[in-house]
Order: sequence, then C-alpha cells, then structure tokens
Amino acid sequence: MRQWMLRITSYADRLLEDLDDLDWPESIKEMQRNWIGRSEGAELEFCAVDQEGHDLGAKLTVYTTRPDTIFGATYLVVAPEHVLLPSLTSEEQRAHVEEYTEVAARKSELERTELQKEKTGVFSGSYAKNPATGEIIPIWVADYVLASYGTGAIMAVPAHDSRDHEFALKYELPIIKVVSPPNGNCDPEEAYADDGIMINSSSSSSGLNINGMLSQDAALEVTSWVESNGFGKKKVNYKLRDWLFARQRYWGEPFPVIYLDDTNEMVPLTENQLPLTLPELDDFTPTGTGEPPLTKAADWVRTTDVLTGKPARRETSTMPQWAGSCWYYLRFMDPKNSSTLVDKAKESYWGPVDIYVGGAEHSVLHLLYARFWHKVLYDIGVVSTKEPFKCLINQGLILGEVEYTAYRDNEGKWVSADSDSSLSDCIQEKVPADKITKVGDNYVLKDDPNIRLNARAYKMSKSRGNVINPDDVVSEYGADSLRLYEMFMGPLRDSKTWSTGGIEGVHRFLGRTWRLVVGAPLPDGSYKDGTMVTDVEPTFEQLRVLHKCMARVSEEIQETRFNTAISAMMEFVNAAYKWDTQPKSVIDSFVLLLSPFAPHLAEELWFRLGHAQSLAHEQFPEAKNEYLK
Repeated sequence: MRQWMLRITSYADRLLEDLDDLDWPESIKEMQRNWIGRSEGAELEFCAVDQEGHDLGAKLTVYTTRPDTIFGATYLVVAPEHVLLPSLTSEEQRAHVEEYTEVAARKSELERTELQKEKTGVFSGSYAKNPATGEIIPIWVADYVLASYGTGAIMAVPAHDSRDHEFALKYELPIIKVVSPPNGNCDPEEAYADDGIMINSSSSSSGLNINGMLSQDAALEVTSWVESNGFGKKKVNYKLRDWLFARQRYWGEPFPVIYLDDTNEMVPLTENQLPLTLPELDDFTPTGTGEPPLTKAADWVRTTDVLTGKPARRETSTMPQWAGSCWYYLRFMDPKNSSTLVDKAKESYWGPVDIYVGGAEHSVLHLLYARFWHKVLYDIGVVSTKEPFKCLINQGLILGEVEYTAYRDNEGKWVSADSDSSLSDCIQEKVPADKITKVGDNYVLKDDPNIRLNARAYKMSKSRGNVINPDDVVSEYGADSLRLYEMFMGPLRDSKTWSTGGIEGVHRFLGRTWRLVVGAPLPDGSYKDGTMVTDVEPTFEQLRVLHKCMARVSEEIQETRFNTAISAMMEFVNAAYKWDTQPKSVIDSFVLLLSPFAPHLAEELWFRLGHAQSLAHEQFPEAKNEYLK
C-alpha cells in the first residue's frame, strides 16, 4: 500500500544532540536516545560462494558495530525477509527455508527480538567468504535478525555476542575468541561482549593484522582496510525509522493534494483552496477492500485541478492524530490568527514552553514527534527556538487506598504474612482498615497482634474497585480541599497513595484559615460579613513570619515541591493565631500566597478584605531579605 511518510530520520542526529540542553528527566532522554538508536560501525561485503568456494555472483552486505571482531565471524545470518535469500537458498534447503520464513512472517518484531526466547534458524545451503581470513563460512537464516535494521544481515561472532553464542552452541557452529579482556579474566562458557585486546586476528593472505591492538583502534584499522580494499565502508546506523503518516480511516486531517487522472501526477492545493475539510459521511465504516472510507464520498473525491482544468481525484487516506498534537502549544500562543500559524512576535515572547507536565508514556511518541515537528518549523522560520519544551516533569501516579490482605489456611485459621509456611496455599482475605493496627513498621490484626498482614496500594482501576471519584470528594469537602490534598500528598514527581482520612487534615487547615480571617461562626453556623483584620502597622516579628513563608512558598513552587509549600503556609497560620492583631497588609499577602493552591477560598477572602478586582490581576508577593535574616 502506497503510504505517506515523514522523513524524521533526516533529523536523527539533531534530535539526539539537542537532548543534552533540555531540563528533562534523564530516564526520558535515555528512552529517546535508545529509540533513535544511533550506532557507529561499518558495512562489510561478503561474497556469496558455494561449498567449493565458487563465486555465486552475489554480494552480501552486513552492518556491524564491532568491525574489530571480523576474524571471529564464523557464520553469517540473514533475516527471513532478505531480498537475496531466494537466490542464496540451495535446492536441497529450499523447502526448509520457505517453511521457516513462513513461520517467521507470523511473528511481530518484538517477539522475534525478545532476548529470552530460544533462538531458531535454518541453513540456507550457501556460503560466504570472510574477506579478512579468506575462509568459507555458512549463511544461515534466523528470525532474530530484522530486515528493517541495518542491512538485514549480520556477521555472527559467537565468542563476543550472547545471541550469536547461544545460536552457535545450539547448531554446533565454530566459536573463535578474538578479544581478550584487559585483565585476562572472563568466563570461557559465556560470550565476552566488552572491549579488550585483539588476539587471533591476523592473516597473511589478506595482509590484515590487528593482534595486540585495543578494540577501538582495531575497529578503525579494519574500517580503513575494508575501505581501501573495496570490501566495505564506515557507516552510521539508526534504529529510528521514517514516520508512517497516513491512516485508512475517516476521522483525520485530509491531505491537501490531488492526483491528475491522465498522468497520476500529484499536485498540492493552492493556498486559497485551504483548509480542505472532510466531507459529511453517514457511513464511515471500513470498505472491506482496503480502500479508506473516504472513497465512499465519490462527489468529494472527484475534483478538477484549478490550474489546468484537468479531472483529478483527492487523496483518501487521512493524517493521524499527531498532525494536531505536534504543534497545538504554538496555536495556544495565537489562537485566532487566520493568516498565519503563529505570529512571530507572540511566538518569540511566549516560546518555548517553560514547563511540560506529562507521563512517561509519551516519551518516544508525542514528545519525540513534537520535537521533530518543531525543528522543521524552526528550519523554515516559523519558530525562533530549536526545541519546543524547555523543562519536562513526569508526574507520579495517585494510587488507590492501601489494601490489607490477611491469610487463612484450609481449616480457616489465620496465618501470619511472615510465617514460614507457603502463603500460596492459603486463602486471601481483605481486611477493613478499622480492624487493623500498626506495630512498628508492620500492620497486624487488632484482635490478634501476632497475625501480620500484607499492606499494599494498587493503581486505581475499575476492576479492583479502588477508583476515587473526584466529584464525590468535591461534593463532601469542596474543590479546594481536593486540589490542596493532591498537592499535599507528596512531591509532584513521586507516586502517592490516596487516603480519604488524609483529606480531612487539609480541609481542617482551610477551615482554620477561613476563621483566622473571617472569625468564628455565629450560633446559627453562618459567618458575619467582612473580616477580623485591622489597618494597623505589622510588627517586625509579624513581617518576619510572613516573609519567611513567602520565601519558602515561592521557592517550593519553582521546584514543584507543593507539599512543603503547603506546610509553610500551615506554619504561618499556626503563628498568626497567636497574634493579638491581624494586620491587613500581612493577611492580604498571605491570601495571595494561598491563591494558586486554594483559588476559590482565596478569591472569596480577597473580596471580603475589601478588594473590588480579582486577585488574579495582582502581583505575586516577593520576600524581602531584610526580614529573612
């Protein structure tokens, strides 16, 4: 099927290099580096021969990151999809090879490259000549080699690669050690995959001698030798593949191109024909023929080229969801501009995105695609920065409440979780929290402290029945309490365990804050209008307490440690309750500090404090050093 592709591979090096300048978690950077998979090595050519060494007229190109180990190559392996395989297969082996390739075609790449799986393969019936040694080595077919990576063929060095080693042992292929560890110590039963000193690596017939060299120097020497002798060249490879950018479904951005009927030439739509919108379709189910659902919109598909008047047809594949998600942040900067993607002055002012909060599941899809897209826009002058997201934060999961599990034996008697007997034979039983108590670091039954339980929090899911509905929490405690508790549970980046009991603590804090400013409730439970604050000058001690709180809250917001910022505000409220007066200037500043955390409560207090305009328009308070000494 003819598909649209985006050439992300042309940006592979830039996508790698620019990672170093980003304030991102190192784990996410490493995932992108591994996904791009840049490796330096060499492409080597092996001439295909028969068993007697007669040239078969085919050359097999292999890619290797370890050209220094060429003297240890005792066989070649080609992928089942390799284009030369039919011509390399002997008549005696053809049935075996065809059966093997048919089975391999039904496996995914993930299944085929799984390190733990047993290696399988079949002999092709052909051989190749090792250019360094002149020796004839067999060509095998194995599904752990992929046609999509490198050249689809490898030189197998079983002494120094674990997969090749496992394969060679299974099929009784020669294993020749050519790299010795610097200290000379290695397990003779295992493959040694690290660098070292070259041994058994010289040939009088080829004139190549790398014995005694360090691995890196030997790799350079071999690469230079194969280039000068016409056996290969230096090569950089990537695991990254070009990005398939077409979908055979109705919902998606249509491609703004047409194909002329007479020549099949592709013609882009003119700017005044944009945007191209999807036609209204009542039936957008699959066609059953492999053609996209848009082919059902015959009147929309049939069109005319405005420049030549020739009959034409539209592209019926649509773009994937990435077509929007790769650049939406730019449109936020200038959402109503109908003449350009984003105004240059606005993009220069707002860009790049300061902080992006998202899960690690986006690491090698959305985040990589958006970086590529941004670089293309940078190259054509649409944006002024090379990278879209300056800082990335992976937020932690909020887990369900802790579940307590106890165990009973076949007679129904309790079995302690730390007992020597096998718990797998016991019946598990969930125990309510009110029947549990904590002794030291362990949870035990209240009725029998000798019975220890397992305590664990799980990811929220409907199947476990541990999902907390935020609407229920808001109904009982209010939106500010929910918001505040989520921040108070722990650092933003950490996974945290939900506790319904814990939300009551921050709810009480908000209640104390309200009463500090407004006063105690009236006998009927309502509150009088206005506040308890006075227009007196604050004392030095009151200012010191306030500015200490300001400094901590500002710092912790910058570092996304919202939990400790809330702790600082709790300390302020505790101190303020001991004051004889509540100076308005101090309370005003504190309400502004509280507003990002509890915006509804803070807005109400701000209004009661006599301000006519929303606090959203106020400057966030800044601490003064004179009060911090």
